[in-house]
Amino acid sequence: MTAPTAPDLLALDRAAQDLLFRAARTANTFTDEPVTDAQVAAIHDLIRYGPTAYNGQPLRVLLLRSPESRARLLPYVSSSNRAKTASAPLTAILAADVDFHERLPELYPHRPQARHWLADRAARAEQARFSATLQIGYLLVGVRAAGLAAGPMAGFEAAGVTREFFPDGRHEALLLLNLGHPGPGAWAERLPRLGTGEVVRTL
Repeated sequence: MTAPTAPDLLALDRAAQDLLFRAARTANTFTDEPVTDAQVAAIHDLIRYGPTAYNGQPLRVLLLRSPESRARLLPYVSSSNRAKTASAPLTAILAADVDFHERLPELYPHRPQARHWLADRAARAEQARFSATLQIGYLLVGVRAAGLAAGPMAGFEAAGVTREFFPDGRHEALLLLNLGHPGPGAWAERLPRLGTGEVVRTL
């Protein structure tokens, strides 16, 4: 009997595996086709069940659609990311809500005291960044599940973006994300990936 291949050991069919993982790439160019609010809502509805500490769900997404909002962002974006951000049909600022604990009585009702566990702002901010980053991973997969391409970027001045778009002081910008349908020359050459034996150990 032939041993099953790695794709055969997964619950998803091969087409879904390829869409979400193997064939998915970080896009550098996009077509003019818009990303609709309905698509964004569908993506969030799919990914909102991802795990976060205390079920706190601190990720906040600010969509920049208007030319005016994009113009406010571009000065904080690195030169290598500026052109693709200016031309993407939609750019999102992904941020962590540092005061996510205010919603814990609603989101974590079986531990009503949890809000008070996070009274220290520095510790709470660290927790918010960690859980929001987990949610961002789910969001990238959700974008791919919608048949769209994602272009996540850390090449920007996070403190400046936070000041410009979140003056309330309760949000911290973590990542920029361009979304859309891939355009000509969207893909750079695929870079090497580590094998299982280089990543996974068993004790």
